[in-house]
Amino acid sequence: MNIGIPKESRPFEYRVGLSPAGVEILSQSGHQVFVEHEAGVTVGFSDEDYEKAGARLVYSTQEAFGRADLLLKVARPVQAELDWLRPGTILAGFLHLASTQQDKIDILLEKKITSIAFEQIEAPDGSLPVLRPFSQIGGAMAAQIAARLLQNNWGGKGILMGGMPGVPPAEIVILGAGVVGTYATQMCLGMGAHVTVIDHNLAALQRIWDRFPNIVTKISTKRNIERSVIYADVLIGAVLSPGQRTPILVTREMVRSMKPRSVIMDISIDEGGCVETSRPTTHERPIYIEEGVLHYCVPNIPGAVARTATHAFVNSAMPYITEIAALGPDAILSNLSIEAAVNTHNGKLHNLVRLHAREE
Repeated sequence: MNIGIPKESRPFEYRVGLSPAGVEILSQSGHQVFVEHEAGVTVGFSDEDYEKAGARLVYSTQEAFGRADLLLKVARPVQAELDWLRPGTILAGFLHLASTQQDKIDILLEKKITSIAFEQIEAPDGSLPVLRPFSQIGGAMAAQIAARLLQNNWGGKGILMGGMPGVPPAEIVILGAGVVGTYATQMCLGMGAHVTVIDHNLAALQRIWDRFPNIVTKISTKRNIERSVIYADVLIGAVLSPGQRTPILVTREMVRSMKPRSVIMDISIDEGGCVETSRPTTHERPIYIEEGVLHYCVPNIPGAVARTATHAFVNSAMPYITEIAALGPDAILSNLSIEAAVNTHNGKLHNLVRLHAREE
């Protein structure tokens, strides 16, 4: 199979769809991998690294798309890239189609693209193995970013995350006790903050409380969220509904009740966000102020640590990529984990619920 690895075109997306190690595995299996010139330069992978691994270089994104039977990306294609997709191509990446515009999905359907969303690949135990490393990184980075945003020079309240003797620490409220929420909790606690975790799943709260018994846990109800955001110095949205737009749990009225210069970090923004006042930002301009509250809503947080993120992603995704390359579209019939991640196939939608979608 011909496999294309283009350079990512979205602003501040430093990751790459496959590392040289991944290219070597595919090449040794008899596949031809086409890598765009300097596709991995921001991660520290040179063209020579890819060539040594068995790849052939191409010198335009359009050629990487045009040669591919299987296209491996990190971020969802932009409009021009959708036009370059050949009919019948397999597209695999972190697509987040539940939050994109309908006309872009229409192109995938018209061209009968088999689109496989890495974030929806589901193991038999219900976990999301390919999304997991990015969730771990996003959760861990949430703490260090929050600590910075609380500083006066970033517009924050001037609070040290862990406090000082005689001065209380920051109050962190985390919506979601999944992977992102767990890693955010671990890092915030490590910095000395006081943490409250809210989730609708009692079993998830039990797991995180067993691991961190000094946190406060609450069942997700409107009343509990309303009462918690009032005292939050930092509110971290870590809600995930695979294949669906994230439900809005924090209304504008709740945001208005927060203390001035508090911080909202909506890590759910990839799927539309769980806070009504959230809108996507970039690494260049990561924050804005609305209702007197700082908002940080960068969709690709792990992109700022692109080398670590790419290696971690390839480690988790390679078994699935190898199977898709070997079997083509038949992989979705032979592997239920991959089937759960199919969003479009043969001109039809699969495993995708779009509610109030909006463009990044």
